[in-house]
Amino acid sequence: MSCIRFDEVCVLQGAPILGACFAMANFGQVTLRTICLLIVGNLCLVAHIFVVNDWAGLQGDLKDPHRGYRTYLASGESDVRMVWMAWSLLGLTILIFGLIGATPLCIAIVIAILSAAYSLPMPNGKGVPGLNSALHLLGGTLHFLLGYASLAAISPHAVAIACYFGLVFAAGHLTHETRDYEGDRRNAIRTNAVAFGKNFAFLAGLAMFIAAYGLLAMLAFQRAVPMVMALAAPLLLIHLLAAWRAWHAGLDYSGVRRLQSVYRNIHALIGLGMLASVPPW
Repeated sequence: MSCIRFDEVCVLQGAPILGACFAMANFGQVTLRTICLLIVGNLCLVAHIFVVNDWAGLQGDLKDPHRGYRTYLASGESDVRMVWMAWSLLGLTILIFGLIGATPLCIAIVIAILSAAYSLPMPNGKGVPGLNSALHLLGGTLHFLLGYASLAAISPHAVAIACYFGLVFAAGHLTHETRDYEGDRRNAIRTNAVAFGKNFAFLAGLAMFIAAYGLLAMLAFQRAVPMVMALAAPLLLIHLLAAWRAWHAGLDYSGVRRLQSVYRNIHALIGLGMLASVPPW
């Protein structure tokens, strides 16, 4: 269990919880039970995704000076035990979402399949430029809908909001590729940054972030999300300033890490704003 990236697992609880909040029509014992199952199920799902990713990418991580000391082998674990953990977490995920309903169960299974397509040697989506970003875009969108579908039928309104999360997830992935450019190039992993250059990957990620901020502001003006979300537009200026500093520093590992801290805090703040603005039941 110590090999699970719990910090990242916890960060990725936001989208489905917000999805459930937007779908919530009332709050009672059944709703509380569903939300509890959603949280536990999503913890298992995201933990499964990271365990599979770490297991499949072990050899590359061992050659990366920024990751080698964090592998499960460095913690004294074995391949066999990690595989068993991955299957156990997936089994729990299917069981828990099966208790919630057919639609969230199907969405959870699709997210797990997208994760496998990205991480596993075949089809090795991580090393296919364009496909890797598409998997993150779809996965991030479905992650919000996973929570929404747990309490209500999916609507066009829900899909529009979910696209914001998909854009942020895909943009973050491109920035992550920029940060890990040297290690991925050393391991011959053909990410977007390796295939087209880290400047391209960085600017493409920034463009997707801008699109996410713009979509959120548009949804706010259309009253699809609380009007306070229009304040996301000024936060873009903070993001752009942090991006300029990372660019000016040559997009080195530490500079991009600082940028990631900035935009993660920004989008966490947006998420809290969404949560606080959801109408009372």
